[in-house]
Amino acid sequence: MSGPSVLTLAWRNLWRNRRRTLLTMGSIVFGVFLAVVFTAMQDRNWKDMIDLAARLGGGHVSLQHPEYLDTPTLTRTVVRGEAVEAALDGERSRVARAVDRVVGPTMLATAGENFSAAFIAFDPEVEDETTLSILEALDGGAALEPGDAQGVILGHRLASNLGMELGDKVVYTVTDRNGEIVSGLARLRGTLRTNAPSVDGGFCLLPIATVRDLLGYGDDEATMVAVFLHDQRQSGRVAGRLDREVGGALAAVPWNTSQPQLAAFIALKVGGAVFMELLIAVLVAAGIFNTLFVSVMERLREFGIMLAIGWSPGRLFRLVMMESVWLAALGLVGAFLLTLGPYLYLSSTGLDLTAVYGGTVEVAGVGLDPVLKIGIFPRNAVMIALFAVVATLASGIYPAWRAGRVEPVETIRVV
Repeated sequence: MSGPSVLTLAWRNLWRNRRRTLLTMGSIVFGVFLAVVFTAMQDRNWKDMIDLAARLGGGHVSLQHPEYLDTPTLTRTVVRGEAVEAALDGERSRVARAVDRVVGPTMLATAGENFSAAFIAFDPEVEDETTLSILEALDGGAALEPGDAQGVILGHRLASNLGMELGDKVVYTVTDRNGEIVSGLARLRGTLRTNAPSVDGGFCLLPIATVRDLLGYGDDEATMVAVFLHDQRQSGRVAGRLDREVGGALAAVPWNTSQPQLAAFIALKVGGAVFMELLIAVLVAAGIFNTLFVSVMERLREFGIMLAIGWSPGRLFRLVMMESVWLAALGLVGAFLLTLGPYLYLSSTGLDLTAVYGGTVEVAGVGLDPVLKIGIFPRNAVMIALFAVVATLASGIYPAWRAGRVEPVETIRVV
C-alpha cells in the first residue's frame, strides 16, 4: 500500500501533541545530563585520587615480600632481579614506569626535639613528580639532587615541630634488616606543604642509596617496586599476571588491596552514585512509558481504522516503536547540546570548593583536590547513551504491543 513510510508517520505523530513530546524529551535530556555529570565526576575524581595515592606510595601495583602487607617491616625486602624485569617487560603496554622504594618508620631528632615520622627513600635520578606526587608540594628549599647523600625533605609542620630551618642537621633512626638500630645524619634541603595533615606533620623523603647503605641492602634491593600504569583500571589484571610470573618469591599487590580504606571509601561513593543514576533512569523511563501509553490510548479509534484499511498489527507495532526511536534520538541530541558547555567548563576550569570544604580534606592519607573537575571515560559515555536508548525503546514495547492488539470493530464505534 502506498503512502507515507512508518518513519515519516512516526515523526508526524510525535508532534501532534507538541507539549507532551517536549516534556518527554526534556526528561530524557535532563536524565542523560545528570547521568553524564555524575559519572564524569566519579570518573575524574576517583581516577585522580587513585593516581595521587599511587604516586604518593607504592604505585598502582606494588611488588613486595609476600608477608610485607601483613607486617610491613624493613626486614622484608624484594630484589629486582631478572625474573622481575622479565615480568615487567611482559606488561610493557600497560606499565608506564617501575621504581624502587624503601618505605618505613623513622625517628627524627634534633638537639631540642624528636618526632616519629614515615619516610620514603627514592632515587632522585629516576623519579620526579610523575611517580612521586609529593614533590609537587615542595614549599621551600629545593628537591633532592642526584648524588646528594645527606639531603632530607620534611613536611613543613614536622620541620617546624623539630625547630629546623633549611640547612639544619637532623638525625634519623631506623631498624636495619638484622633488627639493629642504626642512625644517619641528614641536612634539611626543603619542606613540603600539602593539604594532608598526616603528610605535613609526619613525613620525610630520603635518598635511597644512602638508606640502602644504612640498612645493609644491596644495590637492587628495596621494600617494594612501585609499578605505575597508564590506566589504573588495569591494576587488578596487571597484578594478577605479575603475580603468576613472580608469585612465591614476591607478591603483586594492587592499590585497592594495599590501601583498603581508600578502596572502601571509593566503592561506597561509587555505589551511592550508581543507585542515584538508576533511580533517575527509572523515573525517566516511567515518564516515557506514560507518554507513549497515553498517546496510544488516545488513538485507539485511529488504530482500529488503520487495521480496517489494511494495516497489519506488526506494522502498527513498528509505528509506535519508531516513535520511541525518534524520542531516543532527539533526547540524545538534546542531551549532547545541553551537556557540552558545562562539561567543557567543568573539565578544564572546574569549581573551587575550598570554602565548602572549610580547609583541608584527607581520606586514607590522600588529600582531596578542592577544585572539582570532571572527565568521563569514553566507555562509560557510550554505556549511558546505550542505556538511554534501550530504556526509551523498552518503555515503548507495551504501548506498541497494545496498539497492535486493537479490535477494529470495537474501537471504530468509539466516539
